Amino acid sequence: MLATNILVASLRIVICLFMIRRLLVAGKPEKRAILLGIAGGVVIACGMFLFQLPDFYQMGLEAAGIAFLAKRFQRADGRMSLFISIFYEIAVSFWQFLIAAGLCVVFGSERFLAKGNICNVAAIWLTHFLLILIVCTVLKRTKMEQKDGFRLAAMIALMGFMAVITLSEQNAIAIADDTLDMWMILAMVLLVAVLVFHMNRQYEVEKEVAKLKSEQAELLERDYTELNRAYSVNAKLFHDFRNHMGALRQLLIHKKYDEALKYIDELHEPIREITDAVWTGEETVDYLINSKTAIAESEQMKLLVEVEFPRYTNIRSADLCAILGNLLDNALEAARKVKEPEKRTVKLTIRRINHMLVIKVENFFAEPLSVECGSLKTTKTEAGLHGWGLKSAQTAAEKYDGIVRTTCEGEIFRAVATLSYHRIETK
Repeated sequence: MLATNILVASLRIVICLFMIRRLLVAGKPEKRAILLGIAGGVVIACGMFLFQLPDFYQMGLEAAGIAFLAKRFQRADGRMSLFISIFYEIAVSFWQFLIAAGLCVVFGSERFLAKGNICNVAAIWLTHFLLILIVCTVLKRTKMEQKDGFRLAAMIALMGFMAVITLSEQNAIAIADDTLDMWMILAMVLLVAVLVFHMNRQYEVEKEVAKLKSEQAELLERDYTELNRAYSVNAKLFHDFRNHMGALRQLLIHKKYDEALKYIDELHEPIREITDAVWTGEETVDYLINSKTAIAESEQMKLLVEVEFPRYTNIRSADLCAILGNLLDNALEAARKVKEPEKRTVKLTIRRINHMLVIKVENFFAEPLSVECGSLKTTKTEAGLHGWGLKSAQTAAEKYDGIVRTTCEGEIFRAVATLSYHRIETK
């Protein structure tokens, strides 16, 4: 029995670490977390055997250990890790009881509920085999959406609730009313826990989306101010053109060549700022490209730009901001880590093909990148909702029947966004 308890305790801890990684961080747990989880399962099981403590203590110790490992080694949120581990332990114990009781009903024997009995060990292993099966199915579905996971968890919790009600109505075996009442309450608690977790994740998503929208609004406001300034300089130059030409003519007539050159240099500075900038006619695109170019130059990087942007389309500025801004930010962040000066380059290409807009961003990279199912997985190590930049770009592209694809070829990383658009008639 000790060997069984050691094995299933270690198995429970490792599976929960995988679940937390999938739900809160993405990716696979680190080897250290898995090894320490197995070691923790051994220690907890041995302690339970030596001191003959109730199962409640084992559940609590395992939940606390899982939360600690998830926060310490997987950089997951501590509170959410503890929440998941507690209700995970309750759910496993709940289904272990249900399966054992169900076998008792099927075979007409109460040995499956008797601790230490070989039949009870069989029920325990059957429970954990089904747990492994469910987890493997979930982990294989890399494109599983949050709503799909919620439906699966809610369905499992609801099935458990219905199973307890069924047990309370059967007469094949005798189960104490207190035991049934306790599991009935826990079944309802599990249903509520699934709902609370789902609502929490929705809240986090909505908070991130609201933050993105706020940043987009701020960006557009800066864009408007910057463009107004540039247009004002441009208008001023053309307005004063006749006066400048007259002043230069007088200086040249009087052979004041040095003063004429100095005068031309003074005029050249604002003109140079305008001619160096990219002008597409779309304010958001202009500001994003020019501001990112300035950032790249300040950090000894190059942003090469080839733009052919259609005017008067149905593509909203906020969506362009989400797509172009995030792709450029990711590319600059990667190029920033490249040591070779000649490779600290980002290339932006925007082309229109019939009624399709293609935005392509290419850059060299130094750190290994993880690309899964055509999507870049974040290399950031902090806890939270990292990776939402590309998700925001993808969401914006989908509004125009588009998609964002990421690929790697040698040392070059490439992100391509395609959007369908139509022209808007202007008055």
